[in-house]
Amino acid sequence: MQLQEKIQSLKKHYEKVLDDIGEDKNREGLLNTPERVAKSMVFLTAGYEMDPVAIINSAKFKEDYHDMVLIKDTEFYSMCEHHMLPFFGKVHVAYVPDGEIVGLSKIPRIIDVFARRLQVQERMTVQIRECIENTLHPKGVAVVVEAQHLCMQMRGVQKQGAVTRTMDVSGVFNEKDKLEEFLNAIS
Repeated sequence: MQLQEKIQSLKKHYEKVLDDIGEDKNREGLLNTPERVAKSMVFLTAGYEMDPVAIINSAKFKEDYHDMVLIKDTEFYSMCEHHMLPFFGKVHVAYVPDGEIVGLSKIPRIIDVFARRLQVQERMTVQIRECIENTLHPKGVAVVVEAQHLCMQMRGVQKQGAVTRTMDVSGVFNEKDKLEEFLNAIS
């Protein structure tokens, strides 16, 4: 589906949502809301249209570097697939190269690819790790995601400030010393 077709289709659905919740979609403040929300949803789910492997492959370089590379505190915004409410926070990614490195900006880009999909934090954590592992073939990858979920804060249990932390590691990060080095570096 082309972009404008997608926006127009979503717009019609959001007009119905306004009707179904009892709003007047013709009220001045809501006249353009369905289209704005449709455009917003297209942006927030743009990760479906992106290829994270192509992003990494576009900037892989041979390099004889064998220590940890860490990109920490990368902010992200995603939407919970259960309630379609935002969750957001920071991602910390480390890898130990085995002959190849990647341009540093590519790690935040692949974080955005997976964050800009309807998501659960646990799956996103694994997807980021697997993508780096399967494209760079490093000695190990470690990913920690720390997030606040509006589905927990605005509805349901309504617990403000609760942070969920997920972690996925592979290779050398399964060794106690390397894992501690990573965790100390991000704390």
